[in-house]
Amino acid sequence: MTRGPTLPAHRPPHLPTPLDAFNAAPEDEAGALLLHCLHSPRWSRRIADHRPYPDVESLLAAADEAAYDLSPGDLSEALAGECLPELPEDTYSAAHTALTAAHAAYEARFGHVFVIHLGDTPPAESLDRVLEGIRSRLTNDPEEERVLTAEELRRLARGRLLHLLRGAGNCATSPNGAAPGR
Repeated sequence: MTRGPTLPAHRPPHLPTPLDAFNAAPEDEAGALLLHCLHSPRWSRRIADHRPYPDVESLLAAADEAAYDLSPGDLSEALAGECLPELPEDTYSAAHTALTAAHAAYEARFGHVFVIHLGDTPPAESLDRVLEGIRSRLTNDPEEERVLTAEELRRLARGRLLHLLRGAGNCATSPNGAAPGR
């Protein structure tokens, strides 16, 4: 039995992805989205100015590189836009007191808000992780803490950017709606 010619494979039309939308967004809109990921206008401009990105990995690599290149002033500016991570609503008041006291000690020592990337930390464990992080980092010398803080900001920006690219429409990634480290 002879077969007739085969039809070309059916390819669905290209549907825009969050990366496509980011690449095509007006400069001010892309910059505003990026500022939700890291509160550094220099970082935001650098990422937005190098669009379009061929894939997510390229965008993340550019975001990492731009974060590594932040000056001390840029880091201070980014830190000024951060706040302490929000605790789950059912957290007991003693935990709030402990976190407030630990953060006050951290801020008095280093002069800025404590930031930590919680990643996939379950909400029930986030308080312990934040408290453990603050307490362990309080023993750092200022230069060592500056390096760790810059790395945590880079990780926060990367996590928030990944969440944005998953189509969430904003950069918040914690289960309670606040951006991690915020």
